[in-house]
Amino acid sequence: MTFEELGVEPRLLHAIQDMGYEAPMPIQEKVIPVLLHGDHDLVGLAQTGTGKTAAFGLPVLQRIDPSLRQPQALILAPTRELCLQIAGDLADYSKYLPDIEVLPVYGGSSIESQIKALRQGVQIVVATPGRLIDLINRGVVKLDRVNTVVLDEADEMLNMGFVDSINDILSHVPDERKTLMFSATMPNEVAKIAKRFMHQPEEIVVGARNEGAKNVQHIYYMVNARDKYLALKRVVDNSPNIYAIVFCRTRRDTQEIADKLIADGYNADALHGDLSQQQRDIVMKKFRDRVIRILVATDVAARGLDVDDLTHVINYGLPDDTAVYTHRSGRTGRAGKTGVSIAIIHSREKGKMREIERIIGKKFERKEVPTPEHIIEKQLYNLADRLERVEVDDNQIATYLPGVMRKLSWLSTEDLLKRVLSLEFNRLLEYYRDAPKIDFIDEKPSKKERAKEEHQARSDKDKDRRTAERGMARIYVNVGKADGFYAGNLIDLLNKHVAGDRVDVGRIDLLPSYSLFDVKKADAARVVGALKGCEFFGKRIFSEIADPDRDYAAIVGRKGKDAYKDSKNPKARRKTERNSIPKAKPKAKRK
Repeated sequence: MTFEELGVEPRLLHAIQDMGYEAPMPIQEKVIPVLLHGDHDLVGLAQTGTGKTAAFGLPVLQRIDPSLRQPQALILAPTRELCLQIAGDLADYSKYLPDIEVLPVYGGSSIESQIKALRQGVQIVVATPGRLIDLINRGVVKLDRVNTVVLDEADEMLNMGFVDSINDILSHVPDERKTLMFSATMPNEVAKIAKRFMHQPEEIVVGARNEGAKNVQHIYYMVNARDKYLALKRVVDNSPNIYAIVFCRTRRDTQEIADKLIADGYNADALHGDLSQQQRDIVMKKFRDRVIRILVATDVAARGLDVDDLTHVINYGLPDDTAVYTHRSGRTGRAGKTGVSIAIIHSREKGKMREIERIIGKKFERKEVPTPEHIIEKQLYNLADRLERVEVDDNQIATYLPGVMRKLSWLSTEDLLKRVLSLEFNRLLEYYRDAPKIDFIDEKPSKKERAKEEHQARSDKDKDRRTAERGMARIYVNVGKADGFYAGNLIDLLNKHVAGDRVDVGRIDLLPSYSLFDVKKADAARVVGALKGCEFFGKRIFSEIADPDRDYAAIVGRKGKDAYKDSKNPKARRKTERNSIPKAKPKAKRK
């Protein structure tokens, strides 16, 4: 099938032909006819990199009335980077539609220039929720003529706590709009969003729900926790042309791993929430230009980062949420190309890996960590391949060649080749001399040992959650996902109740019945004091600076501050436990 057969108009066809589009991808084949010829809502489920932007972008452009200089289509994206990417793609598609204006609206850029562009008239607004709400409140953007709303990366917007913001935005859009939602995964929360905002939507699935990308090979290396960085270096060295993202759980780990790689001579850099927007832009430009070959990033910082031709995604440990792994691995193996998703794990993460396998419907292949001999052989053959393929300009080099040949004439071909190889690989040969194997010996543990390992893994994970990052303090609050409490609610709560200077919030961990978040140490006491006595939908909030050694999950079944104080008092805790045991009924006396 061709784009023309799908109903795409000639000027759009001309533009996408210029971009090298030949045949529609599966998501485009299914979505474009529905959006061009139907009026009902739509949910599209497909991995990132499968052509979703063209699937909704071409029909949106085709439905625009160029004579009306007001927003007619609204596209919401979770991050600045994705917002810019979508707007750029739409501008390319509308190359031969000069009367259609597309405006990206996002934070971190001049709001005055965005206001000026809106007043001049645009038909398509691509926006992040926060900046769009700001413009709505200022009265400079009118959405009463919008006929199409697209929620892109809906699962990511949910994870970032944008549900309330989306609800607010859609209250300014006509009810008779067409709503389109695109997502890589379909957790229950995303299904609830679809039910709330859409009217009997048609669901289009490319692949299976929540499955991993088809062209991605899933590999794991099992090592001792202390050997993870050594394993990472060997994986990188074993892939001479690597172009990869390394995902870490925390900003601290991200910066430390990046610093180590840079110190060891790799073209690497870090991307995390402690960087300013300008620093983020510089790092991402270097990565897109391949000045940096290895980007070490947190999941939050990498949201919306769209880079073609990644060879590897490396998980420096597995995420808690399977949907997060799906997003990570979906960044490679895109547009019909193949990719590799690697997990470097220790034995206690094996259960988590099996759960990911079950959800994505794919098996991880266990491999041995590359040996020094294999790495050196791989690098040598790669150099030989580069020498074979190098382009030689005979005219340019002719002037210098006679002198160099006289200088090296005493060397045989074999000696010359040995020197070329030694010049390239002396550092690598020295580093791997006498290097040991670092694979974990996976002896089958007893049932008791497995239970102990699982308990220790849970304990380590919980302690990691309760530990603040460098320069920060960790705050506990007794509300969580089960209470409908998400990141956006936390930010709203702090903005409403914390007086004085703005509070910078770091890592946020949302658990079913409680939440933990980082603030600067200097702000911790002010935040705890401000939250005292607050309520969230009728539930009284208790907050304190988190104790890394306290098991908060063990006390969430009880209520409020008194229960928390009791949990610190062994005597009171034993009394509470005794009182919670039902008393036996007295036996009836015989007459």
